[in-house]
Amino acid sequence: MQKTEKKSIKKHKMTLSKKRSITGYLFIMPWLLGFLLFYVRSLYMTMEFSMSELIVPPGGGYSLSFVGFTNYIYAFFAHGSFVQVLATSVLNMMIDVPLIIFFSLFMALLLNKKFTGRTLVRAIFFLPVILNSGAIVDAMEMSRAMMAGGLSTVSAELTTSSSSVNVGYYIELFKNLAMPDILLDYIVAAVSRISEIITASGVQIIIFIAALQSIPGSMYEVAQIEGATGYETFWKVTFPMVMPHIITNVVYTVVDNFIDSEVVDLAFETAFTNYQYGLSSAMSLVSTVITCLILFIVVWFIQKKTFYYN
Repeated sequence: MQKTEKKSIKKHKMTLSKKRSITGYLFIMPWLLGFLLFYVRSLYMTMEFSMSELIVPPGGGYSLSFVGFTNYIYAFFAHGSFVQVLATSVLNMMIDVPLIIFFSLFMALLLNKKFTGRTLVRAIFFLPVILNSGAIVDAMEMSRAMMAGGLSTVSAELTTSSSSVNVGYYIELFKNLAMPDILLDYIVAAVSRISEIITASGVQIIIFIAALQSIPGSMYEVAQIEGATGYETFWKVTFPMVMPHIITNVVYTVVDNFIDSEVVDLAFETAFTNYQYGLSSAMSLVSTVITCLILFIVVWFIQKKTFYYN
């Protein structure tokens, strides 16, 4: 009897991988419930609106008249700016995401080192995330309006009086060095958006710092004993260990960039200014599908090179 009881206990005993799987499902359970209860219904209604024309009767309420793919055809072939705005948003995403990931990892490597005032410097890099919240942005706009003619005038004068840099000179300089035009255009676009890149890197820096602090110190000790240089240690130890977090940051950065993109503003204006809800829903679905497709391709590519340490 005791032997059979021990065998049954062993059969029902969960393995470490199963325990980790259950922990992961419990961790995403709040999001999954919210997705099923709220987002799925909203997504279905958006699809319904995109293939319909909204009619508002005099007595209130609304009704939908099925029009098929008319809104999609109008968005791509008749709307004056949707295709251009969509292409610009995707191009800006392709410029911003790699730069934000690279800059975040670089700053995380620096901020992970021990130096005086490290906590304050970390807080400074995270401040843009806090200052970009809706309530604080509204408060700052109100402050600017109240200070009109006072300090705001002084700051404007300081801004206009600052010396300008001749960017064209440097562009010609790089052209004379036989730099490819595609690479040069990418660098110019990146430099022109450096302020936005720094502002959008706060959360990613913190995630990368957490990833760096989770790397076992024994790995660096082994690399040092084997005589690896700092360059080799980064590519053989640090970079492979933070690859899973690169996927996390890529997903977060793409979604964050999409939320603030021009195509979202255009869809919002189309719905709540021009009251074309069907066309706005079609724009939203098209941009969402393209963003999800970009995410799938990028994550699939990085996933193939990712090493998971257990």
